[in-house]
Amino acid sequence: MSTPAFSIRNQIRCLGVALACLALSGCDEKLSDLTGPTPNLKPTFASIQDQIFQSSDSSGRSPCVGCHQPGGSAGGILNLRPEVAYNNLVNVSSRQKPGTLLIAPGDPDNSYLIHKVEGAAGIGGLRMPRNGPPYLTEGQILVIRTWIRNGANNN
Repeated sequence: MSTPAFSIRNQIRCLGVALACLALSGCDEKLSDLTGPTPNLKPTFASIQDQIFQSSDSSGRSPCVGCHQPGGSAGGILNLRPEVAYNNLVNVSSRQKPGTLLIAPGDPDNSYLIHKVEGAAGIGGLRMPRNGPPYLTEGQILVIRTWIRNGANNN
């Protein structure tokens, strides 16, 4: 039966995330070490908007708004421009996976945005960014996970 393996996998993931959160809460110098090509990235919506959605990074990753804006190649499905991104993400149902929120505050494991940037099994379409690699690094994703776990505030 797959349930015990799933439980063990979730326990290991939770332990890893908990350890990473401890590292994130330690000091800003360690945070910049984790975030690699975006050393100024912080677990706030404003920082994620600026450093991930709006900007490319030193790895060569494209900004999300290159596609996710009106007229972009994503066809306007998800507009991540600063004036609308928060309201288009938090507590909003996914069009690709009905019954799943794009951002479920407090619950990064059940947030479809995390599934898309991690390339999780069962996602609709491709891993984001669609033109990757490069994709977001584990550290960048960890910062987004931390923001979601902390309640996905509009800060």
